[in-house]
Amino acid sequence: LALCNDQEYDCIVIGAGIQGSFTAYHLAKNKKKTLLLEQFILPHSRGSSHGQTRIIRKAYAENFYASMMGESCELWTLLEKEAGVTLYRRTGLLVMGPENGKDFQLIKSTIQSNRVPAVVLQRHEFSQHIPNVNLTHGDAAFVETDAGILYADRAVRAAQMVFQGHGGVIKDRQKVVQIEPGSMVTVTTGSGVYRAKSLVITAGPWASRVLPLTGLQLPLKVVRINVCYWKEKVPGSYSVTNRFPCFIQIQPKEAEHDIYGLPSNEYPGLMKLCYHMGSETDPDERDRQTDRSDVDILSRYISRCFPGLVPEPAVVESCLYTVTPDHHFVLDRHPTYSNIVIGAGFSGHGFKFGPVVGKVLSELSMGQVPSYDLSPFSIRRFHTQPKSAL
Repeated sequence: LALCNDQEYDCIVIGAGIQGSFTAYHLAKNKKKTLLLEQFILPHSRGSSHGQTRIIRKAYAENFYASMMGESCELWTLLEKEAGVTLYRRTGLLVMGPENGKDFQLIKSTIQSNRVPAVVLQRHEFSQHIPNVNLTHGDAAFVETDAGILYADRAVRAAQMVFQGHGGVIKDRQKVVQIEPGSMVTVTTGSGVYRAKSLVITAGPWASRVLPLTGLQLPLKVVRINVCYWKEKVPGSYSVTNRFPCFIQIQPKEAEHDIYGLPSNEYPGLMKLCYHMGSETDPDERDRQTDRSDVDILSRYISRCFPGLVPEPAVVESCLYTVTPDHHFVLDRHPTYSNIVIGAGFSGHGFKFGPVVGKVLSELSMGQVPSYDLSPFSIRRFHTQPKSAL
């Protein structure tokens, strides 16, 4: 009876990034006694939820993402009201890509079928609307008008604050070392033992460390992204105050993955412009990964398409993506233990979905039917047998 009762919960969530924080938020709002565990001291910049900004958009090739974003936007607005902070700024999203390319066409049709407000920009009027950008020959462009920026650090803190306001408990500096499945799951950290009726694992780049504690291995690859900021030759030319939009360049000539950017905002005079892929890394040795080939790709792209930026980065920060083979998320119950739920592999595009990911993970952990068809996010699609390491 060494375990005193206050260490027993309805649910434990491992990992206090945006997905874990929103999962805990929904559980607490559903009157579940919830513990949110984090291995590092909060707030931190080691994972995938830090930094000032993220793009929020409905422009997707897949219908299931566009439809989830409808509710996600409503829930972001609700969190702004609950926390009394601004989390979203409308900028619009410029989407450029090969006019006849499959991806560009899919995004356009998804936008139309989901009635997402958008404006097609004809080539002859492009530079009137979007000064200081060269549209690639053969590319077409449209603007998703209600897309914009999420204030990332602030959003994580807001979700955690509302969670705590509903009686939720956050404990940081709690690295999980053991998980014992059962009708009550036991979670052991470096400094405590906790028990709960259900467990949600949202461990980001550390999923491949935590999931094997439950006998499960998923094909997750951790990559380090160089988050690059580029100096405006004329200050303000790409700024949020001058109504410059976020953008995504599909199939750039320079590389195989997309390039994206956000207007100058957090660092005045600097525009954030990144390559949507990086080099594989160990999450605990992130800064040993010094590959800069993505910076060279960006530099060439900027010289060609963004003539108003100095094509040499002024600031380079890092962020981790945890990537699945098909770049779709994992949102599922554990194949062996139905009271263990997994959210993983957000592949560099999950932040904007936080409110709705948290909702479905909380529904799974409460034994409810999830609000969305989660088959695109199932563990079964990888055809990996759960390794019975237990």
